[in-house]
Amino acid sequence: MSSLTSTVKAMVFDTFGSVVDWRGSIVRDLTRWGNENGFQADWTLFAEQWRSMYQPSMEACRSGKREFTVLDVLHRESLDVLIDQYGLSKMTEAQREHVNKVWHRLDGWPDSVGGLARLKSKYIIAPLSNGNISLLTDIAKYTGLPWDLNLSTEVFRCYKPQPESYLGVCSALRLDPAEVMMCAAHNNDLLAAKNCGLKTAFWPRPTEYGPTQTDNLVATEEWDVVAKDIRDLATQMGV
Repeated sequence: MSSLTSTVKAMVFDTFGSVVDWRGSIVRDLTRWGNENGFQADWTLFAEQWRSMYQPSMEACRSGKREFTVLDVLHRESLDVLIDQYGLSKMTEAQREHVNKVWHRLDGWPDSVGGLARLKSKYIIAPLSNGNISLLTDIAKYTGLPWDLNLSTEVFRCYKPQPESYLGVCSALRLDPAEVMMCAAHNNDLLAAKNCGLKTAFWPRPTEYGPTQTDNLVATEEWDVVAKDIRDLATQMGV
């Protein structure tokens, strides 16, 4: 581990699910908002269905079927479909925008802010997320995430797991891939980063998708670090 802590200069983090609790945050926010504004729905199912549209919407950009489009726009397109499905078409444009920006109001997991603050004392820390720049900036302000800089994949006009995402962050930081650690609660994200030469760190978020989650409960590869959470990651990285 001493070799790893002396080699790694920057640690970049997947954000949705790994650092912030998207599912719980959306359910809490929209339940409260719906009660205040007269809109009733199964907000848990709503959040899960909205998230299920995330990868297909980005895949259209990855495959070249459409030009790169920021996540806020993709989220809004998916939201409009769900609004019709759930019989919520009485929402005004302002209300739709407020609901769409629930992705800007996500709470961190209990260990996130403290763990990141410890890591920041030694390493450059930043998100490497498919969220767009304004979205990630708002989350950081809302939740208190102490990033050194904001590295959305929007900067590189692509979406993870495209290699340009991981190699782009290395280039932006003027670091070799082996000096950058990709940190995530998702094995597929780490595999793509590893294939680009980055170091890797995994921790589980066993309730990201709710109590019946079956994926990403354990590390599926021999990642450079396997931790319990971000606080434990900080401990293993010597801070």
